[in-house]
This record gives sequence, structure tokens and C-alpha cells, in this order.
Amino acid sequence: MQLYEWTMVEQEQLIHFLTTNTWPFHATRNSGRQLIEKAIREGGYESDEVKTFWLVNDQGEKVGLAKIHDMQDDIPLFDLRIADQYRGRGYGAAALRLITDYVFGLPEGKIRLEGHTRSDNLAMRKTFERAGFVKEGHLRQAWFSPEEDRYYDAITYGITREDYMAGKKTPVVWEDSGGEEQQVPEIPDFPDRFESDRLLIRMPHVEDVSDVNNAVLQSFSSLKEWMDWAQHIPSLAETERVTRQAVADFITKKDLRFHLFDKETGEFAGSSGLHRIDWSVPKFEVGYWLAEGFTGKGLMTEAAGRITQFAFEELGAKRVEIRCDEQNKKSRAVAERLGFELEAILKNDARAADGTDLRNTVIYAKLSQ
Repeated sequence: MQLYEWTMVEQEQLIHFLTTNTWPFHATRNSGRQLIEKAIREGGYESDEVKTFWLVNDQGEKVGLAKIHDMQDDIPLFDLRIADQYRGRGYGAAALRLITDYVFGLPEGKIRLEGHTRSDNLAMRKTFERAGFVKEGHLRQAWFSPEEDRYYDAITYGITREDYMAGKKTPVVWEDSGGEEQQVPEIPDFPDRFESDRLLIRMPHVEDVSDVNNAVLQSFSSLKEWMDWAQHIPSLAETERVTRQAVADFITKKDLRFHLFDKETGEFAGSSGLHRIDWSVPKFEVGYWLAEGFTGKGLMTEAAGRITQFAFEELGAKRVEIRCDEQNKKSRAVAERLGFELEAILKNDARAADGTDLRNTVIYAKLSQ
């Protein structure tokens, strides 16, 4: 993909692009022709302070638009828009890298580049992360949506010249407590999807909600015995809320839930993931469940094994655990087949999934070589 500078002779193309695509997370979702023409006349797209670029893919298609503001300042801002039909293809992160290259390649030596987005714009937050930006601020109720007449939280991301030149990300050290400076572990970048022999394993998407909800409903009787989150039949709205939180936690690397799909049929097969994360070690706990119709085929062992491999190879894990109810023979069998060592049995450690009697918890672990 490349940046091509927009010129005034392309005014109609710009207007067409902005009025025929949807912008659900921008302050003004659907700018009309008159507002855009006024902005163009007033230098809102081309001036000493503003540069606008088409984002053109390798096939020569205009897939998006990038506008860089405050060009005379040491700290420019930007606005990035990808056309409806090209979203979800990775163009956003590629475009943001190009914008970053352009800004830090300017002769005046810009010191940083920053951008802002709504807290619920999970796709843009993921784009920032992939392009090397660091989350630097969370502003409560700072983003007003005129069409909805309500405020959202706003998130600020930034990248410094030093990090750009060194090819690294330096997490923000928060000193809110006024105590000694905290040691923030460096979290590696990692892919959000990979495969095993029979499964596609990827981060959750909001579009998965219907598949997940159906799978939970069909598997409810078996899940209810062992999963504390499966003690009542969830509504579609509940599943959507949980899935959106899982997406947000994945983006912020707080919890890594993965959805499993049969590579041959594309069907949703279940969920696994890395939980109870401690990045300072780093260590993780593998959790898992399968949808009805996918059990008894060795898929859970395959998925948990591949995710464990991912933890060691991509995340630098020093320790990976599997914890479960001592009476959960199927879950224990997965850990034992994968060569996890039984390290402990915690007596009366937790209630049964339904909250009744006390149960023992078994802890299996595998360490890095």
C-alpha cells in the first residue's frame, strides 16, 4: 500500500468517498456535501497545517483516506478512514505505519505522533496496537456523539520518535500513587490468529456472537456441570456483552480468549484461551470448552496443545497452567495427554460450579525448557 497526496482537482472524489461510506465512530457520522465543500474552502484538507492522502493498495484501489493535522507543530495529529468494503483486511494498521513513516521522515524532526478514538472503537484500538502505538490515556466521557446526544470515553495513543527509531514500544509508567516508579513488563507483539492441524484459532470478533450463543445453548447441560459462567441460559445480548469484553481484553492484552473453528467446514467448535495472565513472569492458565458435536475427537487436546505452544513460542511463557475441578476427568485427561505435570491438589479450594458443595482444585503445569 502507498500514500498519494490528495489535490484540489480531486474534490469530487473526496466528497464521494466521504458521503458514500459510513463513519460510525467519528464525531459526525455522515458529513453532507455542503459541510465538506466548506471545509475544503477553508483549508481543512490542504493547507500549511493539513495534508490529506489517499491510501492506495497494490491493486491501485483507493481503500481509504488519511489526514494529518497540525503539520507546523512538533506533535501532529491524524485522522484515518478506511472505506466500508475494505475494512477488516488489515489496511488500517498498514496505513498507520505509512503515516508514521511519513511524519517521522519530515525534515523538521517531529517528536511524536498521536491519535484518539472512542473507547468502543475496538477495531481502531487494535490498529493502534499493531502499528506500534502505546495507550497513553483514558479520558472518561470526553467524546461527544451529536447524533446520539451522548458522551463516550476517549482513548489516546501515541508513538515517540525514539521508539519509532528503535523499533520498540515503551509502556507508560503510571505514578498515580506518588510512590516509587513501577516496573512495567514489556509485552511482546503477537499474532491474533494461528492454526493447528484441524482448527483455525483466532481472537474473538463481535460477529461471532450468534455462533457462540448457539453453541452454549446446545452444550448447556455439559457446560453447566463444570463452568460457573454457564449456570443459566444466556440471552443473545448477554453473549454479545461478554464477547465485546473479551475483544477489549484481548486488545489490551489483559486476557487472551480464542475462538476455535473447524478448518474444513468453518463451523464454530468452541473456545479456549490464556487467562490469569501475569506478564511479569510471564505465566498463563489455559482454559477450554467444546461445542456439542465436536467432543470425543481429540480437538480439545489439539487446541490446548497448540495454544500452549503459542504461549511458549510467541509470548515467552515461563509457566503454563491448567487448573480444574478434581472430579473433572475429561479436563484432567487433556492436561495429562499434553504432558503437564500434576503439581498440587488444593483441598476445599472452590465451590462446585453451581455454588453448592466444596471441591478440590488440581493444578497441572508445564515449564519452559
